[in-house]
Formats: sequence, C-alpha cells, structure tokens
Amino acid sequence: MEKPYTFNLLHLLFLYLLLPFLTNSIPPPAQADHSEIISRFQQYLQINTSQPSPDYQKSTHFILSQADSLSLQSQVIEFVQGKPIVLLQWPGSDPSLPSILLNSHTDVVPSEYSKWVHPPFGAHIDEQGNIFARGSQDMKCVGMQYLEAIRRLRSSGFCPKRSLYLSFVPDEEIDGRDGAEMLASSDVFKNMNVDIVLDEGLASPNENYRVFYGERAPWWLVIKSNGAPGHGAKLYENSAMENLFKSIESIRRFRASQFDLVKAGLKAEGEVISVNMAFLKAGTPSPTGFVMNLQPSEAEAGFDIRIPPIGNVESLEKQIAEEWAPASRNMTFEFKAKGILHDDLGRPLVTATDSSSPWWTLLEEAIKKANGKIGKPEIFPASTDAQNFRKLGLPAISFSPMANTPILLHDHNEFLNQAEYLRGIEVYESIIKAYTSYIPPGGHGDSRDEL
Repeated sequence: MEKPYTFNLLHLLFLYLLLPFLTNSIPPPAQADHSEIISRFQQYLQINTSQPSPDYQKSTHFILSQADSLSLQSQVIEFVQGKPIVLLQWPGSDPSLPSILLNSHTDVVPSEYSKWVHPPFGAHIDEQGNIFARGSQDMKCVGMQYLEAIRRLRSSGFCPKRSLYLSFVPDEEIDGRDGAEMLASSDVFKNMNVDIVLDEGLASPNENYRVFYGERAPWWLVIKSNGAPGHGAKLYENSAMENLFKSIESIRRFRASQFDLVKAGLKAEGEVISVNMAFLKAGTPSPTGFVMNLQPSEAEAGFDIRIPPIGNVESLEKQIAEEWAPASRNMTFEFKAKGILHDDLGRPLVTATDSSSPWWTLLEEAIKKANGKIGKPEIFPASTDAQNFRKLGLPAISFSPMANTPILLHDHNEFLNQAEYLRGIEVYESIIKAYTSYIPPGGHGDSRDEL
C-alpha cells in the first residue's frame, strides 16, 4: 500500500512544479480581452476618414457593427446628403429622466504621409506600446472608449436609469455645420431630452487629466489694403503694401502681449486672445512668378483670431477698426467667420465647474474612483462641437482621458499609448455609470450616495 501512495505524491509534486509553465503559456483572460479591445481600436483607426474625402461608408458600417455587438439601438441620419450621423442609444430604465449624450466625430485632418515614421492609417504599435495613427488622439480614441466602457458595463450586468446616447458626427474638422450643429438644432435632438453633453478634450503631458468647460470662438479676419500702384524703384507713402505692413506690425505687437501672459504663467492659453496670420496675398502675377518692378495696388492678409468667452469683444472690435484696418489708411476688413461667445441672454458660453453643477461633481468623483486625477478646469484653446450644445444652454464638458501623453492632434506621428487608452476606458466606465445613475434631489430611485 505504500508504493502507490509514494507514486501519487511524486506525481502531484511534478504537476505542481510544472503548473507555472503551463499557465504562462496561456494568456490570462484580462490579457486576451485587452488584445481584442486594442484590435477594435486599430480597426477604427485604419479607416481613412481624413478630410476632404472621408470614407464615411466604412466608418458608418464599423460603428453600426459595434452597436449590434452591444445590442444598442441605432439610426443613421443625414441632414446633408453624404454626411452621415450615427446615433446610438442605450435605453434607460426610467424614460422620465433626461438623457446623457456622448459626442465624438469620425472625421480626421489630412496627413503628410512622408513626414510619418509609420503610415497614418496603419495603426502600428511600436515596442513601447504606442499606437501610431491619425485620429489616435483626435478623436477616434474617445469614440471607441465610449463603446468599450459600455461593453464592460453590460458585461457586469449594469442597467442605466437614464438613457445614454452616442453621436458620431461627420465633419467637426471642417466646422461641424452639417453634423453637430444641425443635430443640435433638430427635432431629433429635442426629442432626445439631453441633460448633459460630453465631448473631446486634449491630451495632458502630466499625470492630471485636462477638463474644459468652455472654448475660444474663432473670428477669421481678412484685412484689405488699397493704394496707388508704382514703379518698384519708387519710394512713396501710403502704398498698399506699406499700409498692410503697418497693420501687421500692430497685430504682431498685440499677439506678443497676449503670448507673454501665457509664457509668464499668468494666464492659460485658452484665457488669452490669440492672433495668427493664415495667409498673405499681394503682387501682380506673371508667367514666371510675379512682376518684380511693380508695386501692387491691392494687398490683403488673413488672421485666425481665437477669443475666450470672457474676452473683451468691444475693445477688440474697436482696435480692429481704429488700428488694424483704419479707413484713414485706405483699409477695409471683413469677417469670414465670427463665432458666438454668448447665449441669447448675454451669458458667456461656459459650463459651471463648482458644486452648483451636479454633473461637474459627478465627473470629479467618477474620475477619482477610477484612480484618475484632474487639473484646474480650462477654456479649450480652439473650438469643438461642444459649442453647438452650449448655445442651447446645456452644460457641456470636454474631456479626453489621456494623461502623460504629448499633445499631437493635427501633428505628424500622432499616437496614443495602448495602456493609456485602456485606462481611459475604465475612466469612462466610471463616468457613464455615475451619470446614467444620477437622480436629482427630490427625485425617485437610488441617490448618488448609493452609487
């Protein structure tokens, strides 16, 4: 009886020693799941949706396939033919409660292929885990993080009280007029009964996530100068070019004064008025270039001006009329675009970031629960689709969960580390759970303290 007993003990000892090698050869469930998550992100990134000719057909098909896999309700809306908006819904258990909207855009900016170390639509992952692709930061990452967060919540058995909508709009990179702007003004949106909107933010080079409660409005200014033409060798006053250069110098000084505030740390980029020259147009064309011995009678320059919602608009308009393009120097100006800074009641288009806003408090708590940190709330330095919802008086928060990441939107070699992408999914899982479970004071259902 002793022999078999010894044999079994040796057998068990052998299996015990061998077990680590056997288990290491099989990826743990979490690792396998992460591979699938990253693969889905890569698939979305590999669809070329760069302006001016985005492949909307492929991106729409991909998003709808993801919605089907999550049992989400879906519809495709075209306010303008050829520009589809994909709208998904996860119905809540209490239809009397207003809904939540998570917005993202499917289009991306063009890429200079020769300037990239990896193809911009290859979604290549390097040895450090960085995923190189146009849209990896702006903003296909966020759209997919919404979907992956829902996947995790559904797997856990979570059921939202509020309905959750996801909008994938087609044209944010070319002003969003046919996408988010038309959606926000539609009966479709009105019937959605939205209470809060989340949209894109920016990467953060440090450990704190960046969160934005407003954004600068674009004013696209074109200044034109007129003067008598003359021989290229002649010196005379008030030529078109001389008058324009005086204006450019005045604008340059204003730009420097604003930039100095940023460089000194006195103001954030989104809190100052930025002015950058977009084009300079002058000269008399010739078959070989320009006529070099002729001073032109007309010259013009275009400027991209960005104004924060708290900016002094009246002062700027006066400066443009009196210093930058005065009629006394034979100058005129026009705005090609003039973004709105205030609502119909004259209030700045900003979202509250204090205890007066339950959505802000919920966001802070949800990010903290997901082991994230946020910095001081900011004004977004450019513009996003969120402006279309703030104009309606809705709170809108711009947030992309990318910490310890260089800001590379619209840049060559845009990338996002896969570990950071996965962390962002956990953050959005926490946010979605908090937002869709929120019952206002005096309402019914579980209170926020019970989340």
